[in-house]
Amino acid sequence: MSHNTDFAALVGSRICHDLISPVGAIGNGLELIALTGDAKGPEMEMISDSVNNANARIRLFRVAFGQPSDAQMVGEAEVQSIIQGLAPSSRVSTYWEVEGAVSRSELRLAFLTLMCFDTSMPFGGTVTVTKDGDNWLLLAESEKLRADAALWEPMSKGNFPAELTPAQVQFGLLPQGANLLGRALAVLVTDMSLEVTF
Repeated sequence: MSHNTDFAALVGSRICHDLISPVGAIGNGLELIALTGDAKGPEMEMISDSVNNANARIRLFRVAFGQPSDAQMVGEAEVQSIIQGLAPSSRVSTYWEVEGAVSRSELRLAFLTLMCFDTSMPFGGTVTVTKDGDNWLLLAESEKLRADAALWEPMSKGNFPAELTPAQVQFGLLPQGANLLGRALAVLVTDMSLEVTF
Protein backbone atom coordinates (compact mmCIF):
# COMPACT_ATOMS: atom_id res chain seq x y z
CA MET A 1 0.00 0.00 0.00
CA SER A 2 1.21 3.49 -0.78
CA HIS A 3 0.93 6.57 1.41
CA ASN A 4 -1.98 7.63 -0.84
CA THR A 5 -4.14 4.70 0.28
CA ASP A 6 -7.66 5.89 1.13
CA PHE A 7 -8.09 4.11 4.45
CA ALA A 8 -11.46 5.75 5.12
CA ALA A 9 -12.87 4.28 1.91
CA LEU A 10 -11.39 0.88 2.74
CA VAL A 11 -12.95 1.00 6.21
CA GLY A 12 -16.30 2.02 4.69
CA SER A 13 -16.14 -0.87 2.24
CA ARG A 14 -15.22 -3.33 4.98
CA ILE A 15 -18.00 -2.26 7.34
CA CYS A 16 -20.65 -2.36 4.62
CA HIS A 17 -19.36 -5.71 3.34
CA ASP A 18 -19.55 -7.22 6.82
CA LEU A 19 -23.01 -5.82 7.58
CA ILE A 20 -24.77 -6.63 4.31
CA SER A 21 -24.76 -10.40 4.90
CA PRO A 22 -26.35 -10.47 8.37
CA VAL A 23 -28.93 -7.83 7.45
CA GLY A 24 -29.75 -9.80 4.30
CA ALA A 25 -30.06 -12.97 6.41
CA ILE A 26 -32.56 -11.25 8.71
CA GLY A 27 -34.57 -10.25 5.64
CA ASN A 28 -34.50 -13.83 4.36
CA GLY A 29 -35.60 -15.07 7.79
CA LEU A 30 -38.55 -12.70 7.75
CA GLU A 31 -39.53 -13.98 4.31
CA LEU A 32 -39.46 -17.57 5.61
CA ILE A 33 -41.62 -16.58 8.58
CA ALA A 34 -44.06 -14.92 6.17
CA LEU A 35 -44.33 -18.16 4.21
CA THR A 36 -45.51 -19.96 7.35
CA GLY A 37 -48.28 -17.40 7.84
CA ASP A 38 -46.97 -16.26 11.23
CA ALA A 39 -45.69 -12.88 10.05
CA LYS A 40 -48.89 -10.92 10.56
CA GLY A 41 -49.52 -7.71 12.37
CA PRO A 42 -47.99 -4.24 12.54
CA GLU A 43 -45.00 -5.43 14.57
CA MET A 44 -43.75 -7.77 11.86
CA GLU A 45 -44.46 -5.15 9.21
CA MET A 46 -42.37 -2.62 11.15
CA ILE A 47 -39.50 -5.09 11.48
CA SER A 48 -39.67 -5.95 7.79
CA ASP A 49 -39.71 -2.27 6.75
CA SER A 50 -36.74 -1.54 9.03
CA VAL A 51 -34.71 -4.43 7.62
CA ASN A 52 -35.46 -3.37 4.04
CA ASN A 53 -34.45 0.22 4.83
CA ALA A 54 -31.24 -0.90 6.57
CA ASN A 55 -30.37 -3.12 3.60
CA ALA A 56 -30.90 -0.26 1.13
CA ARG A 57 -28.88 2.16 3.28
CA ILE A 58 -25.96 -0.23 3.58
CA ARG A 59 -25.96 -0.70 -0.20
CA LEU A 60 -26.06 3.10 -0.66
CA PHE A 61 -23.24 3.60 1.88
CA ARG A 62 -21.20 0.85 0.25
CA VAL A 63 -21.09 2.89 -2.96
CA ALA A 64 -20.94 6.36 -1.38
CA PHE A 65 -18.32 5.62 1.29
CA GLY A 66 -16.55 2.59 -0.16
CA GLN A 67 -13.58 2.22 -2.46
CA PRO A 68 -14.49 3.78 -5.84
CA SER A 69 -13.73 1.92 -9.05
CA ASP A 70 -14.03 3.01 -12.68
CA ALA A 71 -13.74 -0.60 -13.79
CA GLN A 72 -16.76 -1.76 -11.81
CA MET A 73 -20.15 -1.08 -13.38
CA VAL A 74 -23.43 -0.94 -11.47
CA GLY A 75 -26.58 -1.90 -13.35
CA GLU A 76 -29.69 0.25 -13.58
CA ALA A 77 -31.78 -2.40 -11.81
CA GLU A 78 -29.40 -2.37 -8.83
CA VAL A 79 -29.51 1.43 -8.59
CA GLN A 80 -33.31 1.47 -8.82
CA SER A 81 -33.49 -1.25 -6.17
CA ILE A 82 -31.44 0.87 -3.74
CA ILE A 83 -33.53 3.99 -4.39
CA GLN A 84 -36.81 2.09 -4.04
CA GLY A 85 -35.55 0.47 -0.85
CA LEU A 86 -34.97 3.91 0.67
CA ALA A 87 -38.24 5.39 -0.57
CA PRO A 88 -40.63 4.23 2.21
CA SER A 89 -38.63 6.04 4.93
CA SER A 90 -37.73 9.11 2.86
CA ARG A 91 -39.49 12.46 2.56
CA VAL A 92 -37.84 12.92 -0.84
CA SER A 93 -39.09 11.34 -4.08
CA THR A 94 -36.15 10.42 -6.31
CA TYR A 95 -36.52 9.93 -10.06
CA TRP A 96 -33.56 8.07 -11.55
CA GLU A 97 -33.65 8.80 -15.30
CA VAL A 98 -30.22 7.42 -16.16
CA GLU A 99 -30.46 4.44 -18.50
CA GLY A 100 -28.14 1.47 -18.34
CA ALA A 101 -25.15 0.65 -16.16
CA VAL A 102 -22.85 3.35 -14.79
CA SER A 103 -19.35 3.24 -13.36
CA ARG A 104 -19.18 2.88 -9.61
CA SER A 105 -17.01 6.02 -9.39
CA GLU A 106 -19.66 8.15 -11.09
CA LEU A 107 -22.45 6.51 -9.11
CA ARG A 108 -20.53 7.36 -5.95
CA LEU A 109 -20.70 11.07 -6.84
CA ALA A 110 -24.41 10.77 -7.64
CA PHE A 111 -25.16 9.03 -4.32
CA LEU A 112 -23.10 11.56 -2.35
CA THR A 113 -25.06 14.33 -4.07
CA LEU A 114 -28.35 12.63 -3.13
CA MET A 115 -27.17 12.52 0.48
CA CYS A 116 -26.29 16.24 0.36
CA PHE A 117 -29.74 16.97 -1.06
CA ASP A 118 -31.42 14.93 1.66
CA THR A 119 -29.70 17.02 4.35
CA SER A 120 -31.09 20.18 2.74
CA MET A 121 -34.65 18.93 2.26
CA PRO A 122 -36.02 18.25 5.77
CA PHE A 123 -39.60 18.83 4.62
CA GLY A 124 -39.34 16.71 1.48
CA GLY A 125 -39.38 17.44 -2.22
CA THR A 126 -38.30 15.80 -5.47
CA VAL A 127 -34.94 14.90 -6.96
CA THR A 128 -34.32 14.12 -10.62
CA VAL A 129 -31.11 12.45 -11.81
CA THR A 130 -30.20 12.61 -15.51
CA LYS A 131 -27.11 12.01 -17.61
CA ASP A 132 -26.22 13.41 -21.03
CA GLY A 133 -23.16 11.67 -22.41
CA ASP A 134 -20.53 11.96 -19.69
CA ASN A 135 -22.30 14.84 -17.94
CA TRP A 136 -24.49 14.30 -14.89
CA LEU A 137 -27.24 16.66 -13.73
CA LEU A 138 -28.96 16.25 -10.37
CA LEU A 139 -31.82 18.63 -9.55
CA ALA A 140 -33.50 18.91 -6.16
CA GLU A 141 -36.68 20.92 -5.75
CA SER A 142 -38.48 21.77 -2.52
CA GLU A 143 -40.83 24.53 -1.41
CA LYS A 144 -39.10 24.53 1.98
CA LEU A 145 -35.45 24.13 1.04
CA ARG A 146 -32.88 24.50 3.83
CA ALA A 147 -29.59 24.85 1.97
CA ASP A 148 -26.91 25.76 4.52
CA ALA A 149 -24.64 28.27 2.80
CA ALA A 150 -21.68 27.16 4.95
CA LEU A 151 -21.96 23.72 3.30
CA TRP A 152 -23.02 24.57 -0.25
CA GLU A 153 -20.98 27.70 -1.04
CA PRO A 154 -17.53 26.09 -0.62
CA MET A 155 -18.63 23.15 -2.80
CA SER A 156 -19.77 25.54 -5.54
CA LYS A 157 -16.11 26.61 -5.73
CA GLY A 158 -14.78 23.04 -5.60
CA ASN A 159 -13.69 23.44 -1.98
CA PHE A 160 -14.46 21.61 1.24
CA PRO A 161 -16.66 23.16 3.92
CA ALA A 162 -14.56 24.39 6.85
CA GLU A 163 -16.12 22.25 9.56
CA LEU A 164 -18.16 19.10 9.16
CA THR A 165 -20.11 16.92 11.55
CA PRO A 166 -20.41 13.17 10.95
CA ALA A 167 -23.89 13.76 9.49
CA GLN A 168 -22.36 16.15 6.93
CA VAL A 169 -19.39 14.06 5.77
CA GLN A 170 -20.90 13.77 2.27
CA PHE A 171 -20.25 17.50 1.76
CA GLY A 172 -16.52 16.83 2.07
CA LEU A 173 -16.46 13.59 0.10
CA LEU A 174 -18.36 14.99 -2.91
CA PRO A 175 -15.82 17.66 -3.96
CA GLN A 176 -12.97 15.27 -3.12
CA GLY A 177 -14.52 12.53 -5.28
CA ALA A 178 -15.13 14.92 -8.17
CA ASN A 179 -11.51 16.09 -7.98
CA LEU A 180 -10.23 12.49 -8.01
CA LEU A 181 -12.23 11.85 -11.20
CA GLY A 182 -11.03 15.09 -12.78
CA ARG A 183 -14.60 16.36 -12.88
CA ALA A 184 -15.59 20.00 -12.45
CA LEU A 185 -18.28 20.15 -9.78
CA ALA A 186 -20.82 22.92 -10.36
CA VAL A 187 -23.47 23.90 -7.82
CA LEU A 188 -26.39 26.27 -8.32
CA VAL A 189 -28.56 27.19 -5.33
CA THR A 190 -31.88 29.08 -5.52
CA ASP A 191 -34.65 29.59 -2.98
CA MET A 192 -36.42 26.39 -3.94
CA SER A 193 -33.87 24.31 -5.86
CA LEU A 194 -30.38 22.83 -5.80
CA GLU A 195 -28.61 21.84 -9.01
CA VAL A 196 -25.41 19.86 -9.08
CA THR A 197 -23.53 18.94 -12.26
CA PHE A 198 -20.28 17.08 -12.77
